[in-house]
Amino acid sequence: MKEKSVLARWYGLLVRGATLLQSPVLLALRLYWGWQFFVTGRAHLQNLDKTTRFFQSLHIPSPHLNACIAGGTECVGGLFLLAGLGARLVCLPLIFTMIIAYVTAESDSLKQIFSDPDKFVSATPFLFMLACIIVLAFGPGVFSLDWLIERAVCKKSRGTA
Repeated sequence: MKEKSVLARWYGLLVRGATLLQSPVLLALRLYWGWQFFVTGRAHLQNLDKTTRFFQSLHIPSPHLNACIAGGTECVGGLFLLAGLGARLVCLPLIFTMIIAYVTAESDSLKQIFSDPDKFVSATPFLFMLACIIVLAFGPGVFSLDWLIERAVCKKSRGTA
């Protein structure tokens, strides 16, 4: 019986220690992938003619408009993700953009999601999308503007300044 309580205590320590890692891991994830989104989006916007031609080759309707929308979403969304401002909300259009990237630019990888999962997970949009799904599910963590705003709003609603 004593052995079980020692094991339970050790497991409790593991859980508490791992819980302490949540916000630093979410911060690292947001900083890295937010920056990657920003850099990618900025490159699409700075090379709009090239991006438009690429979108034309993928048969994306209104390629110039969609290149602007995709580049803007990645650029601005990346900055918001980096700061942790509206992080869960901004993940939605970023995920949508990555789904469109899969459907158009990585259609072979998408078609092989079950028959060749390695091809699916090694496609460029995968890690971008995974990072957004993680932030959408778990939030941006305490090292974010969202957390500071939520804390200020909760404090104000309780009547303390």
